[in-house]
Order: sequence, then C-alpha cells, then structure tokens
Amino acid sequence: MLWSSAVVLSFVHLCLSKPLIRRWDDLVEKHSWADIPKGWGFDSPAPANYVFDLRIGIKQAGMEDLIANLMEISDPGHGRYAQHLTKEEMEAFTRPHPNSTEAVNSWLEHHDIEKSKIAHASGGGDWVTVRVSVAQAERMLGTKYNVYHHPASGQRVVRTMGYSLPHELHSHIDVIAPTTYFGTIHSMQATSFLQPDIKPVSNAVNVAVPSSCSSTITPTCLRDLYNTSTYVPAATNVNKLGVAGYLGEFASTSDLQIFFSKFRPDAKGSSFSIVQVNGGGNNQNSPGVEANLDIQYTTGISFPTPNIYYSTGGSPPFIPDSVTPTNTNEPYLDWLNFILAQNAIPQVITTSYGDDEQTVPKDYAAKVCKMFAQLGSLGTTVFFSSGDFGVGGGDCKTNDGKNRVLFQPAFPASCPFVTAVGGTTKVNPEVAVSFSGGGFSQYFAQPSYQTAAVSAFLTGLGTKFIGMFNQTGRAYPDLAAQGSGFQVVVSGRTVSVGGTSASSPTVAGVFSLLNDFRLSQGKTSLGFINPLIYSTAAKGFNDITSGSNPGCGTAGFAAGKGWDPVTGLGTPDFVKLQTLV
Repeated sequence: MLWSSAVVLSFVHLCLSKPLIRRWDDLVEKHSWADIPKGWGFDSPAPANYVFDLRIGIKQAGMEDLIANLMEISDPGHGRYAQHLTKEEMEAFTRPHPNSTEAVNSWLEHHDIEKSKIAHASGGGDWVTVRVSVAQAERMLGTKYNVYHHPASGQRVVRTMGYSLPHELHSHIDVIAPTTYFGTIHSMQATSFLQPDIKPVSNAVNVAVPSSCSSTITPTCLRDLYNTSTYVPAATNVNKLGVAGYLGEFASTSDLQIFFSKFRPDAKGSSFSIVQVNGGGNNQNSPGVEANLDIQYTTGISFPTPNIYYSTGGSPPFIPDSVTPTNTNEPYLDWLNFILAQNAIPQVITTSYGDDEQTVPKDYAAKVCKMFAQLGSLGTTVFFSSGDFGVGGGDCKTNDGKNRVLFQPAFPASCPFVTAVGGTTKVNPEVAVSFSGGGFSQYFAQPSYQTAAVSAFLTGLGTKFIGMFNQTGRAYPDLAAQGSGFQVVVSGRTVSVGGTSASSPTVAGVFSLLNDFRLSQGKTSLGFINPLIYSTAAKGFNDITSGSNPGCGTAGFAAGKGWDPVTGLGTPDFVKLQTLV
C-alpha cells in the first residue's frame, strides 16, 4: 500500500503535536550492595519525615571531549602542551545536554518537587541539589533508606543498600548521593599513624643527607634528599599550594610556629590561610595529627609559597528522633564542587585520605574521578596518598557476595587523573616502605600514558599473583617519597608520624617549587603531570629498586628497576626535574 505525501505529513504532524509520554515507574537498578558494607550495621529505618539534600549528578555532554583536551594539554610532545582551559571553557565542556536537564526537571516535577527546593551546585549545571524527605527519596529511587551505624567511629548515617532510576534517566544521570556510598567522613581512612621514636641508624653515605634522616625525617632531610635546598621561590605572588582536609582535622598555626622554630627557622613568622568548606571548622585548640603533618611539611618544603588549608565539613552524627535537616553528603563531593566553583585554584593540591576502592560505588567513583580531570584541565596537579596497607589490608575479601580474596586497590589513588604517591624509608639508598599502597584498579582501565612502563613490570612479574589483581587496570602509585619517621608538632609536642599521607604532601611541595620555577619564567603551571612524568620527565626521579608491599596474606609486589606498584617511578630530584619541565 502506498501512502500519499499529504498523509505522511499529516501523520508526522500528529506525532509531533502529541505530548511526550514518559514512564517514570519503569525503575531499573542503578547500584546495589550484596551485603552491608564492612564495619557498618543496620540501626533502624530512617524516619519518613527526615529531610536531607539529595544530589543528582547529571551526565556531562562534553566530558569525553574535555578528557581528550586534557590529554593533549598534558602531553609534553603536543603543540597545545600546558595550554590549560579557563573556568568558562571547562564549564562549557561539563554542561549537561539540554535533553538531560529537561528529563531530570520533568522527573522532579512528576514527584512534586518544588522549584524553591532545587539548586544547581556547579557552574556547569551538572550537579542539582534537591531538598527532600526520606519518604520522597524512597518514592523517587524505588528504595528504602535506613540508619546505619559504624561502631568504630560512632557514626550514624542515612543510606540505602541500593537504588533505581526510571529507564530513561540512566542515559542522563551518572550518580545520586547520598545513596550507597557508606565511606562517609568519620570512616574515611586517613593514611597516617603515630610511630614510636626510632633511634637514628647511621647508614648515610652522602654527606649532604644527615645520617639521622634514615629514621627521623625533618624538612631539612627532605630538602636535601630531593634537591630543593638551594632553590629560592620567585613566583610567590601567583603560585599557591593547597591541602584538602577532612575528618574534622584542624591545622594549628601555633604548632606551625614551633615546628618552624625547630626545623625551618627561616620560615618562622610565616603561616597559611584557612578556607572552611561546607561547615568545616577551625578549632585551634584541637589540632589534628594529619592536618598538622600535611601543612607543616607542605610549608616546610615550599616556603615562602602561600599555602591554603581547606577544612571540609562532613556528616554530623544522625539523631534518629530528629527531623532537623542536616548535611548527609560525602565530603569529596562537597570539596570538589566548592573548589571547581572558585575563580582561582591552587596549582598543586594534596590529599591524604582514601577508601578501599571496592567500598566506593563504581558510579560514584567514576563521577568523582571525572571531577579530578576537570581540576587537571584548569592547570592543577592533584596528589593523593596511595594508602598504608600494601596490596590490601584485612582479609582482602570481595564485597560482591562471592568473598573472593583479591588485592584491594585504594580510591581516589586509583583514579587515572590524580597522581598517587607511595612511600619509602631509609637513605642511600631509599627503599620501599612495607606499607606503601599500590596495585591495579578494578574500576578504571589502564591509561595509555603508563602502558609502556606497566607492561615492562608485568612482563617481569610473569604469572605471579595471577588472578589476584586486574592486569589491565590503572596502575599506581605514580611516584613516591619518604613515609616514615616524620617529626610533627602536635599541641606543642613533637611526635613521630608515618604513612603515605606524609609522602603526598612532600611530593606536592617539590612540584609546587617546580611550578614556581615555570611561573617565574612566564610559563603556565604543570597541571596534570602523569603523561609528563611517564615520558620526557621520567629521568627526573630516583628509581627505588628494593623493598615490597605485603598484604592479603602475600609478600606483595616488589620494587625493582623502572616503574613498580610499590614506589611508582621513584622519588623526585628537583634539580633534574627543573631541566625536564
């Protein structure tokens, strides 16, 4: 049967004139856990009238293009190298497609969410915050919210074991929070720990590095080891170094003065600025070991570069009988949304916190990882500690209901858009410290910038640990630095601290000085450094060839010639790197 053109046109007109009929009741699971995450227990059903902020991460229409741009401007062999994006250019890439925004708005309207309760949390419009009750959220997500208790910290939070979205929204929404991410602020593992005082072991050969540095680390040790002692910063009017702080950890200004008096006298009288994010505090009477460690060593290496400590608030304890709205969002999202909204961002930022990757929902991890890529596109280098459990802590069993024993990577260290820092100890030579976190992501594919280096390691490894890790995953750490015996002043007293959380601020300090060097010559900041360090700058690091990172009942990986998942490419040599950046 043949149709006349008039009939066809009439049919098309009829179809176009009909309103779009949507199915908001065909829910399809977005994410769920097989069991309650380790360390948490069911407490009680969440009160239906409890009100909280629900964050909707809408898919960013140009994210693939932003990442392609990031890889070009981070490649030292590319013509656009170090031509970082402006904030406006970055936000243009990260805006949702109008169809996505319209679909989400229609869904919210279907659920009678008032416009006054909807807010956009980022300039790109990809994060929408909605104030809802538990009952509303349960209807929207086809789930049941409960109160879960974390006995080790005393934390109680409102979370769900799984959530769903209408089929249509799966192509428009990346993640919704808070839902299934239980790794909230009080249970995030800060990768540092107090150590007993260690008597110096005199094994130093190089007279430039005191023998005491083999067991007791001070700024002098690090400046000598990593060759920054003679450099005088010259771009302190534009260069900045940031420290991201969580867990209610406060950095003490008075402790810093004592620290400077003892270990960096020429810096005495200088300080750092504090930025409070999402209710983050600044209790100078309650300094944190982690916060003091971070700020004392970033300033101790980078002085007189301005340092900023970001004190990020998190979820307060949930009171079951209370219906007062409180923040239940995750601190990574709070801090990232805040920093990406700023017009001026430090060129280097270091963070010393993390979780086992498997405890972070994959959709949440992917979204957060892309936000780190956004930071990199703006010209900021993001460092993360690689963790303190070698190839994995505890029994290393999977939480997918199968209880398989696998090496357990850490997040955000496993994100390919951050630079993960492992740990070393001793001097002449430095060796891998046994707790240095390292391995291969189960979530993120191995990026091309590290393929050659990682392939060489895997070839040498052969079939050892086969099946225990993902050979095609993003491999980490990328770099390393001293991680044991750091002298830190806390409440006026000097204590010895260890952990890769000491390593990350150390490397951040060195790269902040490299940025100073570039900026003083009229160049831009280094930005996302991974493609650089795995290629033309690879010779600027001290290769660590001994030590290992045991865990999961195994000896773990071994450090060796070239890249390895214990110390990465090695520890930085500032003078060598100056000639390579």
